[in-house]
Amino acid sequence: MNKDLISNDIQLDSSGKLIHLLGLEGLSKNHLTHILDVADGLLDAQGNLKKSKALDDMSVANLFFESSTRTRNTFEIAGKRTSANIINVDLANSATKKNESLLDTIHTLKAMQIDMFVIRHKQSGLPHHVAENIDGVSILNAGDGINAHPTQALLDMLTIRQHKQSFEDLSIAIVGDITHSRVAHSDIQALKTLGASDIRLIAPAGLQCDSKQCATIKCFDNIEEGIKNCDVVMVLRLQKERMLEADIPNEQEYFDNYGLTPERLALAKSDAIVMHPGPINRGVEIDSSVANGKQSVILQQVSNGIAVRMAVMEILAGNS
Repeated sequence: MNKDLISNDIQLDSSGKLIHLLGLEGLSKNHLTHILDVADGLLDAQGNLKKSKALDDMSVANLFFESSTRTRNTFEIAGKRTSANIINVDLANSATKKNESLLDTIHTLKAMQIDMFVIRHKQSGLPHHVAENIDGVSILNAGDGINAHPTQALLDMLTIRQHKQSFEDLSIAIVGDITHSRVAHSDIQALKTLGASDIRLIAPAGLQCDSKQCATIKCFDNIEEGIKNCDVVMVLRLQKERMLEADIPNEQEYFDNYGLTPERLALAKSDAIVMHPGPINRGVEIDSSVANGKQSVILQQVSNGIAVRMAVMEILAGNS
């Protein structure tokens, strides 16, 4: 599916209410802020998750066509903490392995009284295609190809807001495989919508975004230059499974040139936070001492992922 043809207009009903979460393009600052506010309300003063009855008597099906640990588990926990009935579809033995189309599988599951589908797929635009061809259920995009990962971006925004309060005066560096990262694409969109004006993309030429994007965002091929005086440093995983063999950098060379080390982090502001969507490749994208250091908020991102996914489910269910 051509990424340029993917439309997020179907996410909202005629009154502007969110009925699907497929991507962040087309959503207003108010939409994003509302999700973050609901997520914040699901955390107590110590950052512990609350429980909710918002999805009581509702059923949520997880369809993960790509392997996942953090996203799948946090969606499952989020569903359970909102009192939903969770169905993890066994895709290895499902009808889609017997040549049934995905849409037929979705319609069959809907007939089993499923209210919400969480979908991760290697094909960009697949969740959008499902949403366009089924009524009466909500579709949540848990990552599609290199297109979008909206809940990851939202949990990133929640984490930034918890530490920095406002986005307007922040300098944010995103370091790594920009080209193949759906996380980067959604983070950039979220940061723009929330008012960040100093977004810096740091990557080698083969992994940098296209020239059109670089015309509106600062792009660097030198990490020392790009990271200087930043408030937030977001490190990306090398997306080897989405790269051609010729595009995969030598890991040691990549770390030597783009790995986040204590020396490089020292170029950012002293109170800068370090983020990573996981899983972490230690010694490739980030030094272990940085990943485990006092400026790292990586584990907080994981906890916030549950709160954000609970919030999105509650909003799609019409209960927040």
